[in-house]
Amino acid sequence: MTTTGTPNDTQTRAATVLTKFVDPLRIPRRLRVDRAEREARFTLRTVGVDLRLHSQLPPTPMWTYDGEFPGPVFDVHRGQRLHVAWENGTTTPYPAVAAFLADTPGNPSLAMNDPGIGQAQPVKGVASLPAWQVTHLHGAVTGGNNDGWMENAVLHGDSQLSEYPDDQPAMTLWYHDHAMNITRLNVFAGLVGMYLLRDDEEDALELPGGDREIPLIVCDRNLETDAAGRFTGRLLHKTTGTLPFVGPYTLVNGTIWPFLEVRPGWYRFRVLNASNSRTYRLHLLDEAGAVVTGSAWQIGTDSGLLGAPLPIGDGGLTLAPAERADVLVDFGAFRGQSLRLVNSAQAPFRGDPLPAGVKPGDPLPADRLPEPDVLQFRVADAPLSDTFRLPATLSPSYYRLTHDRLPPDHMHRMLGLAADPDGTLGLWELGEVPASEGPTTAPKDGIIQVTDQNGVTTTYQRLARHFDDQLNWRARQDGWEVWRILNLSGILHPIHIHLTRFQPLSIDGYDTAAFLPAKGGTAPGAPVAHLESLPIDPSLTGWKDVMRVPPGTMVTVAGQFRGASGRYMYHCHILEHEDAGMMREFSVMPGAVMDVGGMGPMGGMGAV
Repeated sequence: MTTTGTPNDTQTRAATVLTKFVDPLRIPRRLRVDRAEREARFTLRTVGVDLRLHSQLPPTPMWTYDGEFPGPVFDVHRGQRLHVAWENGTTTPYPAVAAFLADTPGNPSLAMNDPGIGQAQPVKGVASLPAWQVTHLHGAVTGGNNDGWMENAVLHGDSQLSEYPDDQPAMTLWYHDHAMNITRLNVFAGLVGMYLLRDDEEDALELPGGDREIPLIVCDRNLETDAAGRFTGRLLHKTTGTLPFVGPYTLVNGTIWPFLEVRPGWYRFRVLNASNSRTYRLHLLDEAGAVVTGSAWQIGTDSGLLGAPLPIGDGGLTLAPAERADVLVDFGAFRGQSLRLVNSAQAPFRGDPLPAGVKPGDPLPADRLPEPDVLQFRVADAPLSDTFRLPATLSPSYYRLTHDRLPPDHMHRMLGLAADPDGTLGLWELGEVPASEGPTTAPKDGIIQVTDQNGVTTTYQRLARHFDDQLNWRARQDGWEVWRILNLSGILHPIHIHLTRFQPLSIDGYDTAAFLPAKGGTAPGAPVAHLESLPIDPSLTGWKDVMRVPPGTMVTVAGQFRGASGRYMYHCHILEHEDAGMMREFSVMPGAVMDVGGMGPMGGMGAV
């Protein structure tokens, strides 16, 4: 599928061979706001264009922001209010091919890795989809009317008008399409971009900037081939009945396997996983293929800076879909060398270690990782005057959140990630059932018993599971909440909660074999039981807006719904799951309004 090195015009290659590391990394255009300005206005217009994703490919039809993939990078300072008109100027038909590969005996993953449709069948109706689009600024504290509600998408000629107060700490946000039922397709077609928010605390660090601060927007794609096996240039969204999209070609800033020329000094990389469903575990390898340690440091998570730099070790940097990492790399020890950034995460990712005898950088075709390469760094063989020194403290305002630090009136909620009896995935909002009303003889649909770490068994009843179920959770504006998320599904899910940023309080292992998907619950006296308390990876202790919830775990997070109100969403950020029903709504209201109406928080379990 690939060769490495410089292509030769006389070289004979198979029709689906692309040469790695021949195209330079594209640096997205910046949309900056002068520091003296308190407000600014922008118009970004979505248009269909043809872009070359690799120099050996025909142009690829795409839907883009302002004709660029990824879209321009907003670069603003805290407190600068942005008014953005997201104008739908798209007139071209849906640009990618969507195909479905039925489950077959053996390993369907192998067929999914192949370019071209093969035995897959086009998904009915996708080719005639209208350009129906709505943009969500992921991680933004903004009113519900500005958040990009998925049913408020607009057609060609109309605009979505949004305001972003940007009254948040420095962080890496991103914007993407969020249209109901077709988010996976609109994002896949190219509707993504980055949004950098700065503040005085970050400015004081004097981090590498200018041409040494570089967005790395990583995603995977597949490509269509014609009857002769040659690339057509069109993107191919090929899935199966049980697995979401994972493609064999890795793009960074819109280019397949690019290279970046760097100087031997410190660089800052704003890394975003913009894939539909692939999780990455990123490692830096030297020219001998050994993992480089001691040169890369994580300084920030989704929603802000860490308190202190965190070294990225042998385990690499893990990012599920929509997660971001702020990373510093010192290339000073690698003058004149080439380094590779590779991915070692198998798909569907469960956090499993690599098989015996396999090291980062080795391909794993049977595990849907045929090509681990992501990006090549070419370090110049020249000195660089670099006065930057890694600071011991990053964010003086950062603190590690614990349950004891929460106000006494915080709310608790219980969420299950579960398969319905028909096999579809849902978000099960759960409420406690009094012991006198619990099941007595047989499993009942929507009834789950859970035994916690203290040996206490609680019976829960499902209150809602799909998007169209009734609104069930109302939160108080500026109120703190604790969400316990129990994964009963057997698949890792990255859960994104709009409006808030949060931290994990605990991660616990549970024996989920007692959950009976065909029955929709647990048998009386056979609860889902606590097994062990698990360590929290240090890379997850920063402020987050996406949390990886591995199968067989309960992840407890706490956050504040501050700064805005309205109706919002929370969902799995595997976009194929989101479109298939793993999305729910909640509302945030001023406390006084809730009190006058006698509403209460709904669905909460009070302070615990």
